Formats: sequence, C-alpha cells, structure tokens
Amino acid sequence: MRRHTIGRGRFLAAVIVGAGLFNASSARADGLSWPDTPSGRAHLLTVVQALEKTLRTHASATVALEGWCASHHMADRPVVVAQKAALPQPDPVPAQVRADLGINATQTVRHRRVRLTCGTHVLSVADNWYVPDLLTSEMNATLEHTDTAFGHVVAPLHFTRERLQLAPLWTPWPGPLSGTASGRVVAPSSIMQQRAVLRDGQGRPFSEVMETYTDQTLDFTPSPDSRQR
Repeated sequence: MRRHTIGRGRFLAAVIVGAGLFNASSARADGLSWPDTPSGRAHLLTVVQALEKTLRTHASATVALEGWCASHHMADRPVVVAQKAALPQPDPVPAQVRADLGINATQTVRHRRVRLTCGTHVLSVADNWYVPDLLTSEMNATLEHTDTAFGHVVAPLHFTRERLQLAPLWTPWPGPLSGTASGRVVAPSSIMQQRAVLRDGQGRPFSEVMETYTDQTLDFTPSPDSRQR
C-alpha cells in the first residue's frame, strides 16, 4: 500500500497545475445561494459532508454526480456530460500513474481531461488516464469521439474504485468573523478532490482518475430551514 503515497505531493501538484488550464470557473464574488449566517453555514457544512459521503459510496463518480444533480433538482434532465479539453503536447504520463496501474514505461496509456456538467452546472474537472488494451474497441472509440462520461462508457466492466485520496479543499464552517459583503457564503471554485484507481471485474487496474469538485455542486436553492438566522 505504500505506493499510494510515494511521490503523491509531486503528482498532485502537477495535475492541479494542468487542471488549472481547464478550470471550471472562478469563485462567484457575490456568493452562493446559502445565507452567511451561523445556521446557514452549519447547514451548508452538512451538505458538503453529504457530498463527500455520496462520493465515498459510489464506484462511479458519474453515477454519484447524476444522483446528486437529480436529488437537488439542479437540471431538468440530470445527465452528466463530459466536455473534453485539448491537452498540452507533449503530454507524458506521470510515473506515479504507471506505478499505480502496475504497467511498464512502454505500455500505451491515454489521457482524457473533461468538465463533468449537469445542465448548466460544471460539477467537476477530471483527469483520467486509462489503458486502452483493457477496454473494448467500442469503448475506446466512444471515449475518443464522443462526450459520453467515462463512468457510463466503462460500466459494462463492472468496475470497482480503489480510493487513494478524498480530501476536502474548503469548509464553510466557521467562516470569516466579519461575514461577507453580499450576505451569502462565498466558496472557492474547487472544494474537494478525489484520486482513485478503477479496477475491472477481474481486479485489473485499467484507469486512474483525479477529480476536482467545484463550488457549483452547491449551487442549488437551500431549504427554508437553512435560511433562518
């Protein structure tokens, strides 16, 4: 298990810099819909914790986000779509990814960087490295030529998720002592990060993902209770 931490700081720094080129959005200066009150921040903290629990209990981040989008009525059609980004060239595969996937320096690995959106909301920015030899030709073609989310494409593999990291990047509690000028909670654009290896039904690691979840996962109307002071 030691391989999960070797060089992790360098690996995360490199991916964060790369993902910054495809950042979802800047933080909303006027804040989210959540009131900047003790009760509002406390309620929002439980929502952030619920998001973390949702991610921990799903092998597929795509399925987790679709359920989140649906349960909070964030889109008329709660389907997650992957908006692909152009990658820098050259685009070498991090050595840590090859180590985590247990493959040598010459085996082909493909890299896909996407925004995962539901309706108008960019819920996460994801880097995905995968071994095409372990996918079907149809899966590879779909990933190459469509905006279908990775989790939907590889669902027939009945994959599991080996979580290497799930780290909050921000918490709404307790918040600034002076509050915010808008009277609403202001969150940074990135609030949570997850890194994992996906294994197929035979236990073979075929993909590594780095997912950065955005403040737009919280961009829905709070319940009336959370608006009370």
